[in-house]
Parts: sequence; structure tokens; C-alpha cells
Amino acid sequence: MPYIPHTDTDRREMLATIGVETIDELFREIPENLRVAPGTLDLPPALDEPRLLAHLWEISKKNVNLADVTCFLGAGIYDRYIPASVGAVISRGEFLTAYTPYQPEASQGYLQAIYEFQTMTAELYGMDLANASMYDGATSMAEAAIMSTGIKKRHKVAVSQAVHPHYRQVLDTYCWSMGIEVVVLPAVDAGVTNDYSLAADSACVIVQYPNFFGSIEDLATARAEADAKGAMFIVVADPVACALLKPPGEFGADIVVGEGQPMGVAMGLGGPMVGLFACKKEFIRQIPGRIVGRTKEAHGDKPGYVMTLRTREQDIRREKATSNICTNEALMALASTVYMIALGKNGMRKVATSSVQNTQYAIQQLTTAGAKLRFSTRVFDEFVLELPKDPVAVRDALLRKGILAGLPLGGYYTGMENCLLVAVTELRTRNEIDGFASALKAVLA
Repeated sequence: MPYIPHTDTDRREMLATIGVETIDELFREIPENLRVAPGTLDLPPALDEPRLLAHLWEISKKNVNLADVTCFLGAGIYDRYIPASVGAVISRGEFLTAYTPYQPEASQGYLQAIYEFQTMTAELYGMDLANASMYDGATSMAEAAIMSTGIKKRHKVAVSQAVHPHYRQVLDTYCWSMGIEVVVLPAVDAGVTNDYSLAADSACVIVQYPNFFGSIEDLATARAEADAKGAMFIVVADPVACALLKPPGEFGADIVVGEGQPMGVAMGLGGPMVGLFACKKEFIRQIPGRIVGRTKEAHGDKPGYVMTLRTREQDIRREKATSNICTNEALMALASTVYMIALGKNGMRKVATSSVQNTQYAIQQLTTAGAKLRFSTRVFDEFVLELPKDPVAVRDALLRKGILAGLPLGGYYTGMENCLLVAVTELRTRNEIDGFASALKAVLA
């Protein structure tokens, strides 16, 4: 253990204090066949600190740096502008080093920030209440599905094929471990969910808004179909899109979840993220994570903030807990809070409007360059192109020209081997879009 500063004596003293003889005893709950035997990992020799840093620097050069390319890649994580105020606030020591604020009298600033986060999340989604954040959008969706099975006492969930494939993989893992059946509703042919044939014992139906293809789903139809089978209606919603589109709460959604990364959190090689979770007030006792509330001092009217509710968490009801959320992404939630405050309602609406305008311009230019629009549905800031050449080869050729063109969909959907998912945010300029179209035309020629 060359990078761990504990000596053998240190380790022996810690083990004696705990009451075990070896480190292996700490892992006795893990079945023997799942453990890695000591000495069997094929690890290279340890490096000293300067050589290790040099090695990591070389590895980092394999990543695509968005300072060097123009990004049209989305698929769940988006290149959006982050106001300077976000970094200035979250880098303050009292926020950056803080953990879950279990001691309210010493954590008023953080608790107030989380309270504001909950309030703005609920308002964006048109819902009664929101929790104090989750790990990411995928686990938020899975937790919502599990929550619906507990409320409805049913063991089957229906999810649209147009929900993010990674989210559905996480859902499959959660449900497999709990004996819950997952039914996938078709969407590939039309770009939106076109068959809501729910089983009578479905606990919920899950759709994404806008969906993975960028198309805007008909939430009113989904709500009606859920009502017809007595199922709950769960929406995975882009919070930036909800600044412009009618929010899911106005369609009668029972639970709305999403990924908060587009609001003030960097793409960051895929993490850390911040999950959003909102629901109707009648489900407050079943919500995962925790809720921060506002109250008053016992002696006066000064407002105070407290951890109000965390009924499903492992840290207080381990034997009965149904949620694996026992911390929160508080720092990332704070980033999203500062972002929403900095932009305000009008600013967020302008971001969404600019994204739509840029997207429509990009569709016009890219289809003129030789690509074909796969779906004719309404889109927000993402769309699917059909290409006459292999999308992977096209993407790689464009990357060499300094353009990160999007996500080839062949690895996710059968029948979409020639398709590319393209995202256009408010950051993309007309010159950048024109450059993309010109480069695409040359690659397709």
C-alpha cells in the first residue's frame, strides 16, 4: 500500500481497537467467491509521486477537451454555460468541505441553500414538493419506480423505449434485485412512445420529456393511459426544457425526476451529477432521500432550517429502509441552486428558447449537408440524423476536424445503426453550426 501513509503498526492498532485480527475479517460478509485473493491483481510496480502525476497527465491527454473541440454531444449530459458565480460560491470552504447537514444549528447556510433548491426544483417541474437531491437522474428514476411499486402494491413497471438507455439499465438492475418485472413500451419507429398497452398490474408508466431522441412526448395521453390501469405516472424531465415547455406537474404527473447537470454542473467526464426528485404531497412519506424544512426559532420569529424528513433512509431505519440514498449530492445541488438564482425565470427561459432556435437552425443546415432527419416530431435541443455512411466513422472523422458530432445510436437501438444523436445548446453559435454542416458535407461526399 505505497500511497497509504499507515504503517503496519498503525494498522495493527486500528484492527485491535475494532476487535478483529486481520483486514480480511472486515470483509467477511462478502462471499468468498466474490473476493479478490491477495496478490492476484496484475498491478504494475508503484510509482513515486512525481512519476505518478506525469503518468496521470499522459492518460488525461486521451480525453477530449471541450476547450479544443466544438461539442454537439448530449445524450443526457450537456455543454451549457455556467455563470462564474457558481464556481465562486461552491468553492467556499464552508460549502466545499461540508457533509450532510445532520446538525442543523451549525448548518443553517447549507440547509437554507438546500431548501431553496427544493423549492425551485418543485416550481420548475410544477410539483408540490421536491427532495434535497439524489445521486443522478438514472438512480432518481429507479427510485421513483420502486416507490410506485410500494404505493401500488404491484410488481410490474412499464417504461418507454425512448427513455435514456442507461437509465433503463439502472432500472433493470434495481428491479431485478427486488423481483420487479420491467416492460418496455415501443418508441423507435415513431421517435415517441406510440403504444401504451399497460398490463392491469402495472405500478407505473415512465416516459421521458423530452425523450432520449429529443422528441417531446404526449404527456396527456400517457396520463390517461396510466389512469385507465390505475398506475402511477412518472416523468423523467429535462429541467431546462421545463423552463419553456408546460411542466409535467400540469399534466398530472405523480412523480417527476431528472438530471440537474445542465443547471450549473460541468460535464466532468460523466460526473458527479445531481438527481432531481419531485412528487405530489400525498406521497411525501414514501419519498427517498431527505427533505429540508423551514421553521421558526422557539424564542422569536427568526427563520430556521432543519432536516424535516428522511423516512426511507438506511442511516435511521436500516432494517426497513427501501432507499439506498444515505447521503446527497449537496455540493452539486448547491451549484444548480446558484445557477437558477443567477439566471432567474426569465434567464432560464432565454436559455431554453436559444437552444430551440439553435436546434432548428442546425437541423436545417445539417439536412442540407446530406443528412436526413429521422423523426418528424417536435424536438427541444436534440435530434436524430440518418447518415449515408457509418456514424462511428463519420463521428471520428469530424472529431479530427475539431467537432464532437454526437452519439452513434447503433449500439443502443436495433435498426438505428446509421443514426447519430446530435445536441445543440444555447452555447452553439451559427458559425459553429455552419462549420459542422460544412465539415459533415465534406465527410459524406
